[in-house]
Amino acid sequence: MIRAKVWTFGDHINTDLMLPGDMLFASEEEQKRVVFRANRPGWVDEVRPGDIIVGGLNYGMGSSRPAARSLRNVGVGAVLADSINGLFFRNAVNFGLIALEVPGVRAAFEEGQTAEVSLEDMTVLNRASGVTLKALPIPKMLLDLMLSGGIYPHLEQQGYIEPNRDRPPPAP
Repeated sequence: MIRAKVWTFGDHINTDLMLPGDMLFASEEEQKRVVFRANRPGWVDEVRPGDIIVGGLNYGMGSSRPAARSLRNVGVGAVLADSINGLFFRNAVNFGLIALEVPGVRAAFEEGQTAEVSLEDMTVLNRASGVTLKALPIPKMLLDLMLSGGIYPHLEQQGYIEPNRDRPPPAP
């Protein structure tokens, strides 16, 4: 169960807003300081570990840059959106960020409300209004990758590659 404060975003949130192009070759620590600097200056100082992003249509459109990694590194606990761009979703899986398509989620939440996400039955509850929505199903293997911190931690846990001690741990 993930229960946290919601931050709302609109439709067509581009990966360039999450990880600006001029920061592509910066360190992960530097990259996480600029998440949403163009459209939500100071957001990285307000978001708390485990908080949830609620977006509209086509969340994560744009390039295949590792924007999901930056969100995970900031501490985002999950991204819920009406629809999620395929490249962003794949990067969310690879970097261990919970990303769920939940039709109607953007209209169901106001910023600051609390969302309760059950990965058991793939439901999202708005604690203030009582509205419950159903997330679209995700193959178990992909959900397991997200929950294990992404592809590299998963391969480490399986003994396929040596552990990388410099990698930050998955967000709570």
